[in-house]
Amino acid sequence: MSGASSPCVLICVIDPASGLCEGCLRTLQEIADWSRLSEAERLAVMAELPRRKMAPDRSSRPTG
Repeated sequence: MSGASSPCVLICVIDPASGLCEGCLRTLQEIADWSRLSEAERLAVMAELPRRKMAPDRSSRPTG
C-alpha cells in the first residue's frame, strides 16, 4: 500500500442512521475499500470528510 493516509481515529462505531463511522466519517464501503484505493483516491475521500462533518443532519447522508 503506497502511503498511509487515513482519517481513522480508532473510534470505529457505525451510526446506523447515516451509515458513517462516527470516528472518521467514512462509509463502510470506503473503509472496506481503503487498502485498495490509490493515494489520490484516498485523498479525494478525505477531502469530502469536512463537508460530512458539517452536515446539519448526518442521517440524510448516503450509506454507500
